[in-house]
Amino acid sequence: MSIKLLGGIRPITGKGAIRDIVAGITLASMNIPQVLGYTRIAMTPVVTGLYTALLPVFLFALLGSSRQLVVAADSATAAILAGSLTHMAPPHSAQYMSLVGMVALQTAALLLVARIFRLGFLADFLSRTVLVGFLTGVGFQIGIAMLGSMTGVEFTSSRSLLQLGELASRHADIHIPSLMLALLVAGIILVGHRIAPRLPIALFVVVGTIAASAAFGFAAHGISVIGMVPEGLPSPSLPEVSWRDGLATLPVALSCFVMILAQSAATARGFAQRHHELTDQDADILGLSAANAAAAVTGTFVVNGSPSQTAMAEQAGASSQVAQVAFAGTVLLVLLFFTGPLQYLPHCALAAIVFTIAIGMVDVAGLRRIGAESPGEFKLAVGTATAVVVIGVEQGILLAIGLSLLRHVRHSYRPNTSVLAIDGVGHHAPIPAVAGAQTQPGLIVYEFGADLFYANANRFVEDVRNLVAHAPAPTRWFVVDAGAVTDIDYSAAQTLRDLIADLQQQGVDLALARVRPGLRADLARHGVIAALGQDRIFGTMHEALAVANMALAEQAQKT
Repeated sequence: MSIKLLGGIRPITGKGAIRDIVAGITLASMNIPQVLGYTRIAMTPVVTGLYTALLPVFLFALLGSSRQLVVAADSATAAILAGSLTHMAPPHSAQYMSLVGMVALQTAALLLVARIFRLGFLADFLSRTVLVGFLTGVGFQIGIAMLGSMTGVEFTSSRSLLQLGELASRHADIHIPSLMLALLVAGIILVGHRIAPRLPIALFVVVGTIAASAAFGFAAHGISVIGMVPEGLPSPSLPEVSWRDGLATLPVALSCFVMILAQSAATARGFAQRHHELTDQDADILGLSAANAAAAVTGTFVVNGSPSQTAMAEQAGASSQVAQVAFAGTVLLVLLFFTGPLQYLPHCALAAIVFTIAIGMVDVAGLRRIGAESPGEFKLAVGTATAVVVIGVEQGILLAIGLSLLRHVRHSYRPNTSVLAIDGVGHHAPIPAVAGAQTQPGLIVYEFGADLFYANANRFVEDVRNLVAHAPAPTRWFVVDAGAVTDIDYSAAQTLRDLIADLQQQGVDLALARVRPGLRADLARHGVIAALGQDRIFGTMHEALAVANMALAEQAQKT
């Protein structure tokens, strides 16, 4: 396994480095409130948010290839953690943090295995449609969860619907000052982002809220505050959990692994295409593995390639991982010298910041575009979002992957099929492959839009037999347009040979057109060409139609 260092930094110029350092400091001013907020999602101490933007960021910058991707705390993976681990240990407890570290370590190991065996293609099994639905569901789930801290009502359930029920039944417990402060913070951020999207509005709000809390004693008025935040660097250590707990956290790590692969790859590819750059997916996976290993040993939670933070870095003017290194350096200074004021930050204000992040994750525009272009995929996206809210984040992502694969298999099982017919002006045009469809008297040209394999071979045979049986005129030639067929397996080949024998008994010549070299090799290996004859395999449709029409003309002359 070769390792390429600084792929996301080189080449770099002095002027470019200065520009990226300024962008990294700007990114830190916008992003530090976010990484603090993500700890509310992950149910971990607030300082762990800063830890995610320290050593993990440095290691990805060293080993990754993407010049834009920001790897740090992320809401999706944080939600996966909290949705599962809160059932195993009390949030913020030592046992909970050990489980959090174990998930990060297991995720790092899974990513390393993916790099060694080049399993990056697994990211493609979480489609963009499902990703939109998943992140929308996570947005709703996080937003509902933050209502507890915003109102001062501590939820006892981790399920979104039950949390809404709790809030409704305990409305008398709502702490009005906390709610008003939370609404003020959320309103300023939402309006500020609309008016001045490039300014670090969240940072201004955090600084202002901390100053007001210290000056007016918010804690004395019943507004809960974070309290003392440890200063200095994290102490490296390995998480200590039992074998039983380690096995219990493995499914959580697997969910994080899939989410990290899919989201990081999609984000890195999207921004690389925008900047006309190339990325090395294997190098990025190695960088993500190292970043999560660093998260595990520095006492924080899993890190991920964040689309929102990457977009913020781009807006700040970042052009390489130098910006992310500057971001981490700024976080280092905060940890060493500026953690003291954080103790005055109200929980409701931090929850309000996260609530605004959750609103941004609800991709209404994306869902609308999907609905306009593909109603079936829209249902898949909405179903994924609903599953996340109703049954949980971890189960939702596993269901999303299953639904994506099921949709793909269903498409392969029932591919698009058509018959080439002659329209009113004498041109060939595809029509639905239904009973009675025919290209011309004696000839049917049939297109099958997928590879032939054991699951769809019977569908193929049924179509062929149905078209031959119900043709307006007796069929003498049946030409299969195999342009979309790149592979045929053993079971489908046996079924095809049986079909050939059946059609030959009926006096129907079967021919395959637009056969590619790879498919021709499969057909020869499975004995299909021997059953059909070399003269019935054609590289182009033009050749197949020329031979078929000549044969039909000769048969017409004989009769």
